[in-house]
Amino acid sequence: MGFGAIIVLAVIVLAAVLVVGIYNRLVGLRQNVRQGVADIDAQLRQRHDLIPNLVETVKGYAGHEASTLEAVISARNQAAKGSPSSGDEQGLKIALDNLLALGEAYPDLKASANFQELQRELANVEDKLAAARRALNAAVARFNTARENFPAVLFAGALGFQQADFHQLDDSEKGTVDQAPAISF
Repeated sequence: MGFGAIIVLAVIVLAAVLVVGIYNRLVGLRQNVRQGVADIDAQLRQRHDLIPNLVETVKGYAGHEASTLEAVISARNQAAKGSPSSGDEQGLKIALDNLLALGEAYPDLKASANFQELQRELANVEDKLAAARRALNAAVARFNTARENFPAVLFAGALGFQQADFHQLDDSEKGTVDQAPAISF
Protein backbone atom coordinates (compact mmCIF):
# COMPACT_ATOMS: atom_id res chain seq x y z
CA MET A 1 0.00 0.00 0.00
CA GLY A 2 1.52 3.26 -1.16
CA PHE A 3 1.69 6.63 0.54
CA GLY A 4 -1.07 8.00 -1.71
CA ALA A 5 -3.44 5.17 -0.75
CA ILE A 6 -2.81 5.84 2.95
CA ILE A 7 -3.67 9.53 2.47
CA VAL A 8 -6.86 8.64 0.59
CA LEU A 9 -7.80 6.16 3.32
CA ALA A 10 -7.08 8.76 6.03
CA VAL A 11 -9.27 11.33 4.26
CA ILE A 12 -12.10 8.79 3.96
CA VAL A 13 -11.84 7.87 7.66
CA LEU A 14 -11.72 11.54 8.65
CA ALA A 15 -14.80 12.28 6.52
CA ALA A 16 -16.64 9.31 8.05
CA VAL A 17 -15.79 10.46 11.59
CA LEU A 18 -16.95 13.97 10.70
CA VAL A 19 -20.27 12.72 9.29
CA VAL A 20 -20.89 10.47 12.30
CA GLY A 21 -20.15 13.36 14.67
CA ILE A 22 -22.52 15.65 12.77
CA TYR A 23 -25.19 12.97 12.70
CA ASN A 24 -24.95 12.27 16.44
CA ARG A 25 -25.07 15.97 17.33
CA LEU A 26 -28.12 16.56 15.13
CA VAL A 27 -29.87 13.50 16.61
CA GLY A 28 -29.35 14.90 20.11
CA LEU A 29 -30.63 18.33 19.15
CA ARG A 30 -33.62 16.83 17.33
CA GLN A 31 -34.47 14.88 20.49
CA ASN A 32 -34.42 18.17 22.45
CA VAL A 33 -36.96 19.58 19.99
CA ARG A 34 -39.15 16.49 20.37
CA GLN A 35 -38.88 16.77 24.16
CA GLY A 36 -39.99 20.40 23.91
CA VAL A 37 -43.08 19.39 21.94
CA ALA A 38 -43.84 16.67 24.50
CA ASP A 39 -43.47 19.18 27.36
CA ILE A 40 -46.02 21.48 25.73
CA ASP A 41 -48.38 18.54 25.26
CA ALA A 42 -48.00 17.63 28.93
CA GLN A 43 -48.80 21.17 30.05
CA LEU A 44 -51.82 21.32 27.76
CA ARG A 45 -53.05 18.00 29.19
CA GLN A 46 -52.61 19.38 32.71
CA ARG A 47 -54.61 22.45 31.74
CA HIS A 48 -57.31 20.25 30.23
CA ASP A 49 -57.41 18.13 33.40
CA LEU A 50 -57.95 21.19 35.63
CA ILE A 51 -60.94 22.44 33.69
CA PRO A 52 -63.54 19.86 34.83
CA ASN A 53 -62.67 20.62 38.48
CA LEU A 54 -63.03 24.32 37.83
CA VAL A 55 -66.38 23.79 36.09
CA GLU A 56 -67.67 21.64 38.97
CA THR A 57 -66.67 24.32 41.48
CA VAL A 58 -68.46 27.01 39.48
CA LYS A 59 -71.57 24.82 39.12
CA GLY A 60 -72.09 24.91 42.86
CA TYR A 61 -72.26 28.70 42.87
CA ALA A 62 -73.51 29.56 39.41
CA GLY A 63 -75.39 26.50 38.22
CA HIS A 64 -77.76 28.58 36.12
CA GLU A 65 -74.82 29.68 33.92
CA ALA A 66 -75.21 26.41 32.05
CA SER A 67 -74.35 27.81 28.62
CA THR A 68 -70.98 29.10 29.87
CA LEU A 69 -70.22 25.81 31.61
CA GLU A 70 -71.18 23.77 28.56
CA ALA A 71 -69.09 26.00 26.29
CA VAL A 72 -66.03 25.42 28.48
CA ILE A 73 -66.47 21.64 28.53
CA SER A 74 -67.10 21.55 24.78
CA ALA A 75 -64.03 23.71 24.07
CA ARG A 76 -61.92 21.58 26.41
CA ASN A 77 -62.99 18.37 24.70
CA GLN A 78 -62.30 19.85 21.26
CA ALA A 79 -58.87 21.13 22.33
CA ALA A 80 -57.99 17.77 23.90
CA LYS A 81 -58.57 16.09 20.52
CA GLY A 82 -56.60 18.65 18.48
CA SER A 83 -52.93 19.40 18.13
CA PRO A 84 -51.23 22.02 20.34
CA SER A 85 -50.97 24.39 17.39
CA SER A 86 -54.60 24.09 16.39
CA GLY A 87 -57.11 26.90 16.77
CA ASP A 88 -58.94 24.73 19.32
CA GLU A 89 -56.70 26.09 22.07
CA GLN A 90 -57.88 29.60 21.20
CA GLY A 91 -61.51 28.56 21.64
CA LEU A 92 -60.64 26.95 24.96
CA LYS A 93 -58.86 30.08 26.17
CA ILE A 94 -61.88 32.25 25.34
CA ALA A 95 -64.27 29.83 27.06
CA LEU A 96 -61.99 29.66 30.11
CA ASP A 97 -61.79 33.45 30.30
CA ASN A 98 -65.59 33.55 30.31
CA LEU A 99 -65.70 30.97 33.09
CA LEU A 100 -63.17 32.84 35.21
CA ALA A 101 -65.13 36.04 34.66
CA LEU A 102 -68.02 34.41 36.54
CA GLY A 103 -65.91 34.81 39.66
CA GLU A 104 -66.48 38.54 39.39
CA ALA A 105 -70.24 38.12 39.08
CA TYR A 106 -70.55 35.76 42.05
CA PRO A 107 -68.83 37.05 45.21
CA ASP A 108 -69.34 33.73 47.03
CA LEU A 109 -67.59 31.93 44.19
CA LYS A 110 -64.80 34.48 44.15
CA ALA A 111 -64.29 33.95 47.88
CA SER A 112 -64.32 30.14 47.60
CA ALA A 113 -60.98 28.65 48.63
CA ASN A 114 -61.46 25.85 46.09
CA PHE A 115 -62.07 28.32 43.24
CA GLN A 116 -59.06 30.40 44.29
CA GLU A 117 -56.84 27.33 44.44
CA LEU A 118 -57.98 26.19 41.00
CA GLN A 119 -57.30 29.68 39.62
CA ARG A 120 -53.79 29.56 41.13
CA GLU A 121 -53.18 26.11 39.62
CA LEU A 122 -54.40 27.32 36.24
CA ALA A 123 -52.11 30.37 36.42
CA ASN A 124 -49.23 28.05 37.34
CA VAL A 125 -49.97 25.77 34.38
CA GLU A 126 -50.11 28.78 32.07
CA ASP A 127 -46.70 29.91 33.37
CA LYS A 128 -45.25 26.43 32.78
CA LEU A 129 -46.81 26.34 29.32
CA ALA A 130 -45.21 29.66 28.42
CA ALA A 131 -41.84 28.40 29.70
CA ALA A 132 -42.21 25.15 27.73
CA ARG A 133 -42.93 27.14 24.58
CA ARG A 134 -39.86 29.31 25.12
CA ALA A 135 -37.73 26.19 25.75
CA LEU A 136 -39.06 24.55 22.59
CA ASN A 137 -38.24 27.60 20.50
CA ALA A 138 -34.73 27.70 21.98
CA ALA A 139 -34.25 24.00 21.16
CA VAL A 140 -35.52 24.59 17.61
CA ALA A 141 -33.11 27.50 17.21
CA ARG A 142 -30.16 25.37 18.40
CA PHE A 143 -31.15 22.49 16.10
CA ASN A 144 -31.66 24.71 13.04
CA THR A 145 -28.39 26.56 13.69
CA ALA A 146 -26.44 23.30 14.02
CA ARG A 147 -28.15 21.95 10.89
CA GLU A 148 -27.22 25.05 8.87
CA ASN A 149 -23.63 25.39 10.12
CA PHE A 150 -20.81 24.30 7.88
CA PRO A 151 -20.01 21.42 7.34
CA ALA A 152 -23.31 20.00 8.71
CA VAL A 153 -25.23 21.81 5.99
CA LEU A 154 -23.52 19.56 3.44
CA PHE A 155 -24.85 16.38 5.05
CA ALA A 156 -27.96 17.28 7.10
CA GLY A 157 -30.49 16.99 4.27
CA ALA A 158 -29.00 13.76 2.99
CA LEU A 159 -29.08 12.33 6.53
CA GLY A 160 -32.79 13.14 6.83
CA PHE A 161 -32.62 16.20 9.07
CA GLN A 162 -35.23 18.72 8.00
CA GLN A 163 -35.51 22.20 9.43
CA ALA A 164 -37.66 22.27 12.59
CA ASP A 165 -40.53 24.73 12.94
CA PHE A 166 -40.78 27.21 15.75
CA HIS A 167 -43.88 26.97 17.93
CA GLN A 168 -46.43 29.33 16.44
CA LEU A 169 -48.77 31.17 18.76
CA ASP A 170 -52.42 31.37 17.87
CA ASP A 171 -54.17 34.76 17.93
CA SER A 172 -55.34 34.33 21.53
CA GLU A 173 -51.75 33.93 22.76
CA LYS A 174 -49.89 36.60 20.81
CA GLY A 175 -48.46 39.19 23.13
CA THR A 176 -49.26 37.18 26.26
CA VAL A 177 -46.90 34.21 26.15
CA ASP A 178 -44.40 35.86 28.50
CA GLN A 179 -47.00 37.24 30.86
CA ALA A 180 -48.69 35.50 33.74
CA PRO A 181 -52.43 35.29 33.24
CA ALA A 182 -54.38 38.04 34.96
CA ILE A 183 -56.15 36.43 37.90
CA SER A 184 -58.09 38.61 40.28
CA PHE A 185 -59.44 37.64 43.66
